[in-house]
Amino acid sequence: MSEPTLREVVETLAPLERRAGSAAEAQAAEWIGDRLAAAGAPARVERVKFRNGYAGLLLPLGLGATTASAIALTGRGRALAAAAGTFAAVATADDVDNRSRFWRRLVARPRETTNVVAEIGDLAAERTLVVLAHHDAAPTGWIFDQSFQRWLARRFPKLVERATSSLPLWWPTIAAPALQAIGALTGRRRILATGIAMGATNIAIGANIARSPVVPGANDNLSAVAALVGLAERLRDRPIEGLRVVLASCGAEEVLQGGIYDFVDRHLRPLDKERTWILNLDTVGSPRLLMIEGEGVLKIEDYPDPAFRDLIADTAAAAGVPLLRGQRARSSTDSVIPARAGYPIATIVSIEPDTKLLSNYHLPSDTPENLDYGTVAEAVELADAVARRLAAG
Repeated sequence: MSEPTLREVVETLAPLERRAGSAAEAQAAEWIGDRLAAAGAPARVERVKFRNGYAGLLLPLGLGATTASAIALTGRGRALAAAAGTFAAVATADDVDNRSRFWRRLVARPRETTNVVAEIGDLAAERTLVVLAHHDAAPTGWIFDQSFQRWLARRFPKLVERATSSLPLWWPTIAAPALQAIGALTGRRRILATGIAMGATNIAIGANIARSPVVPGANDNLSAVAALVGLAERLRDRPIEGLRVVLASCGAEEVLQGGIYDFVDRHLRPLDKERTWILNLDTVGSPRLLMIEGEGVLKIEDYPDPAFRDLIADTAAAAGVPLLRGQRARSSTDSVIPARAGYPIATIVSIEPDTKLLSNYHLPSDTPENLDYGTVAEAVELADAVARRLAAG
């Protein structure tokens, strides 16, 4: 794999402040489309609708419930505090878990983001491999500081080694208004005070994220965008038959999924689930590739079709690509929407083996010079090998 190609993509796009739905995100999409076309994969940029939201969207829920609970602590308005806490807990859980998203639909107007979709390979083939990435970048914030997890890995290495899922970072956000509601309903002041303290902490964290700058996003997720370009060049130089390959980079992933909804509706649902497979590349610039086999903010759901994940692991072994497996994520990636639609999918990420951290995740240090380009090249190698395995039947 040509490292100059990977560096070109990352170093060109990292200076753009690619906040979801921004002009810079659209500028990045246009550049990606042109670069994929130059790599042999004719591409189109699709402007699609999404509803923006993340920290700023959820802040009013936490603020309202915590304020009502603080009043209830004085002995007044317990019914209102219970209702506000219940509503905030349900609305937050529903939104971050990509369910009906009724709160987002109520308060957020539709905005425009950009998806890039390219095709290469045997365009007449009945079988399709979709390789996904996303090109927007996330804001930083205190909560993304990795000091505690690094301390935990140094102090309890066996515990980290045995862990099969990431920390459930969204649980405290949902638990705070739930405890407020329980405390208000039962009159238990200690439970109510605990919920208020947790709610105040959540408000501070959310406000900090909402006002923080967007990171360069070299690892998350220009590493995967670079891999798309590298894969396109591979398939151009060594064509395959019997498999159509769709290369897609979606916008607005960092606001808990945006452009992927339109991509699934427009491009995936017309395809036969028995002849379509999806490989989602997300943050593949840390030292070691890892396959995520399921995800869920509230409850982890394994992706459909474990046989596809076995195929990926077997292919990696045959290609000599180091790939860890057996991990699940307590967060959301763009994989959650195709998975719930029933399509075979796996998510390829990368970690630091001793800490299981994504390098520089949502930190200002997520810059091109801190990327492990060797791992990005391995992601290209793996995607190429999986495509050829599927093409061969």
